[in-house]
Amino acid sequence: MNQQLIECVPNFSEGNDMQVIKQITNEIEAVEGVKLLDVDPGKATNRTVVTFVGTPEEVVEAAFRAVRKASELIDMRKHRGAHPRFGATDVCPFVPVANITMEETVEYARKLAERIGSELGISVYCYENAAFEEKRKNLAECRSGEYEGLAEKLRKPEWKPDFGPAELNAGAGATAVGARDFLIAYNINLNTTSTRRANALAFDVREKGRVKREGNPLTGKIVKDANGEPVMIPGSLKAVKGIGWFIEEYGIAQVSLNLTNISITPLHVAFDECVDKAAKRGMRVTGSEIVGLVPLKAMLDAGRYFLKKQKRSTGVSEKELIKIAVKSMGLDDLYQFRPEEKIIEYILAGKKKRLVDMTVEDFADETSSESPAPGGGSVSACIGALGVALGTMVANLSSHKRGWDDKWEEFSEWAEKGRKYQEELVHLIDEDTNAFNRIMDAFGMPKKTEEEKEKRQEAITEATKYATLIPFRIMETAYKSLEVIKVMAEKGLPASVSDAGVGALAVRSCVMGAFLNVKINAAEIDDKKFVDDIISRGEEIKNKTIKAEKEILDIVDGKI
Repeated sequence: MNQQLIECVPNFSEGNDMQVIKQITNEIEAVEGVKLLDVDPGKATNRTVVTFVGTPEEVVEAAFRAVRKASELIDMRKHRGAHPRFGATDVCPFVPVANITMEETVEYARKLAERIGSELGISVYCYENAAFEEKRKNLAECRSGEYEGLAEKLRKPEWKPDFGPAELNAGAGATAVGARDFLIAYNINLNTTSTRRANALAFDVREKGRVKREGNPLTGKIVKDANGEPVMIPGSLKAVKGIGWFIEEYGIAQVSLNLTNISITPLHVAFDECVDKAAKRGMRVTGSEIVGLVPLKAMLDAGRYFLKKQKRSTGVSEKELIKIAVKSMGLDDLYQFRPEEKIIEYILAGKKKRLVDMTVEDFADETSSESPAPGGGSVSACIGALGVALGTMVANLSSHKRGWDDKWEEFSEWAEKGRKYQEELVHLIDEDTNAFNRIMDAFGMPKKTEEEKEKRQEAITEATKYATLIPFRIMETAYKSLEVIKVMAEKGLPASVSDAGVGALAVRSCVMGAFLNVKINAAEIDDKKFVDDIISRGEEIKNKTIKAEKEILDIVDGKI
């Protein structure tokens, strides 16, 4: 789960004609690498909010196609609706979800904005984090005057679009493209039916806080500032909006929170703060629920947070971290929490067939079949993953050893390091086979004309280079993991020192096997500089691995 992911939430100015909406969403679904998550039409607003997620370049492409189709199907001259709007695609925000910074997300948003302006002739304003100037950060400012005032607005120099023409596209209007933080709708369940008490708790924690009053905090006169605005007493959580309400379906009151920036206030911090504040008001938090979807990182961070509170190792599997998060925050209080339906990355992964999802027996059978893949590279990565897994096991066992309470954090950190190497090697099991398949695809390209032959040869060369780099990555990752295994042999649980030894043997085999794949693939490449460089670096890693393995086995033999 280390690929970059962006969520896109375009709002289209059509909420009644489902045939129009379907044609737009078909454009999104036609792009490989993105997944349509939600389509939410509103009749009164005459507006549809679409949510999809995917890898950055693919998200840009899918968004562009959707904007293009909307400009063909929606005529803003005929549009009427309750929601503010100024374009067929009114807004198109990008949201960083996984392994990507806001700065990188902004660049992709601006790339989309430039394409919309230059290729479609639509005026584009960049807002929020993608804005080029302060006053355009606020979407309301960009959209002020709406469609009806757009022609006049475009004539003003201060409202020249960031991209596209400074004149009205009568049919499509204008579009605002932005980049914003991920928002999580998060409800805290309480052991009360009182909306008033739930509201009081919401005011305790939300950033806006509550109105300041003279004397009695409930009935006293509202304190106002010099401008006549109510003075607010801020709540304890930044980037959080909140209100209390009663849910008849469950017969309980909840604090309904919007976490507008989970890098400032994560899920687990919001939960624990509500637990603390509820107790001070004589209430108890019984659980919580996530409305909609959640990024994987938010769940993993929560799992690690609660494990650290227990002084337990955090170097455990994703599955275990998610389980700890669910149980700690009571996410299964009202109904079963299904990770495959709630976590964005898991939804995107879907049911793709992967080698790593097989049983050991099935993987062995697939390897022994007449199919050339999986081959030595995938098997080497598998051996390496098992080797570092043994080192991680020693770290986890050592972290929980009775009498070593002062060392649990150190071993936990080593276990986390081991997990990262293990996860990378597991990923490379499938990636090595994928790389081989890319070569086969390249060989299958047409070769009737000279131009086709040239393109085919270029594709074969690039695919072969990629197929050489993957086993090299296996070598690099496996060698680095020996650091964890060596420390565990030296400092870990003495009873498990043999496991560290087996781990070193497995990692050495991984490196040696992967290097064989590097060499056999490199032999098919004409780029001498590339080949000489990667073979030289491979030899260096091989020699360092052999040396490290010997050092570890000497330690192991000395302790047995």
